[in-house]
Amino acid sequence: MKDQLTFEDDDRTVVLQRSWASAIRRLQPEIPSAWFERFIRPLKPIRYEMSTFEIGVPGKFVQEWVRERYLSTIQSFLSDEVGEPITVELILEAREKTQHKIETPSAAVSVVATDVQSFKPSPKFSFETFVTGQSNRYAVAGAKAVAANPGGKYNPLFIYGPSGLGKTHLLHSIARELLSQSSRFPLVYITAQQFAEEFVTALQNNKIEQFRRAQRSVGIWLVDDIQLIAGRDKTQEEIFHTFNYLHSLGKQIVLTSDRPPRDLYLMDERLRSRFESGLVADIQMPDTETRCAILLSKASQEGIELDMSVAMFLAESVPGNIRVLEGALTKLAAVASVDSATMSMDLALRIVDQHYRAGVLAKPSVETIMEAVGTHFRISTDEMKGPSRKAPIVQARHVAVFLSREIRGDSWKHIGGIFGDRDHTSMMHGYQKISELMHYDRELRGTIKMLMRNLYPEG
Repeated sequence: MKDQLTFEDDDRTVVLQRSWASAIRRLQPEIPSAWFERFIRPLKPIRYEMSTFEIGVPGKFVQEWVRERYLSTIQSFLSDEVGEPITVELILEAREKTQHKIETPSAAVSVVATDVQSFKPSPKFSFETFVTGQSNRYAVAGAKAVAANPGGKYNPLFIYGPSGLGKTHLLHSIARELLSQSSRFPLVYITAQQFAEEFVTALQNNKIEQFRRAQRSVGIWLVDDIQLIAGRDKTQEEIFHTFNYLHSLGKQIVLTSDRPPRDLYLMDERLRSRFESGLVADIQMPDTETRCAILLSKASQEGIELDMSVAMFLAESVPGNIRVLEGALTKLAAVASVDSATMSMDLALRIVDQHYRAGVLAKPSVETIMEAVGTHFRISTDEMKGPSRKAPIVQARHVAVFLSREIRGDSWKHIGGIFGDRDHTSMMHGYQKISELMHYDRELRGTIKMLMRNLYPEG
């Protein structure tokens, strides 16, 4: 027959070999080695035709075992490899009829396409070096579950929290764990900003298909700082289609942001709803004990002798996120090295007094923010807290809400309580309104930036 496909058809043979070899290579880390050798290794690809893969199995028992446990996973992996949804049929095949065997998967690995990317996790970032506390335990549990079973229970995993609290650390930890199990595990780690830039470059150079293949030919997709694509319609559209493609094939997706999906007001509603469809876990500012444990862990990694009392003092006295806290430890170690001094409490007191007592890192209170906004708009704080719906008062109130959320990151409930015990939904509406207006109201945008600089130089 003209359309009959056999092993003599070179193009189909290549697709068959590469797709099957890649699929079982990705499957191998998920199965105990004894099971893999007993049930998966004997499987042989026979034919790829009309979106159907025929896979030869040596017996009825193996056929039922594979069908019950791993058929859907194999179908997902093969669909990803060939770029279209496929069906796998398990065909009973007598052993004596296999004289036309293709290369075994282990031998065929060499012809599989090169890795989709060359990302190497930071040697500093692993689950072992991540200090778990009450403020981050759900995010850590989610990340470990994803690393143990990509595409399983938590897909997508959305981790959010202020900058400098360990979101990137967890992404690298997931990647490190997967690559330690299989050095060729297909993964992509990319920041949202990098995605946007590479997407634009691909459009300019007519290489959009290559770009899409690079992002979609993966087993896990790690995207950092997804909030950075807010307001970029074309980039959001590409993220949307990439998300749908990977999710439909059961590929693991992990995203991080500085705020939860529901607060990404300039993000397409379709994306926000998809981000919330899996596990959404937050990382909060750690308590003093966790901050102290982080310092001690960091000191141990760097080979620095740090007394518990000094670590606790720094944890209590240095404001800001974990990066700031680790920066204080670096300053302390550097000064001790240059001055040939010990890392004593006296030296820690000097460092804190010199660099952290000025309060430049301390966040202003909501009341202070309201006063600054009120002074600028000539509206009293009592009016902002009151029930008035007059346009000037509402605008000042919304600006104060926006700044409170941006600078302090407090919960909507907390902010609403200060603004006259208002419902959290009204606070969210005010924030969203200002976010939208800033995109086309240059004067308002300038006012917001000016107020933020005056209130919080580090913001």
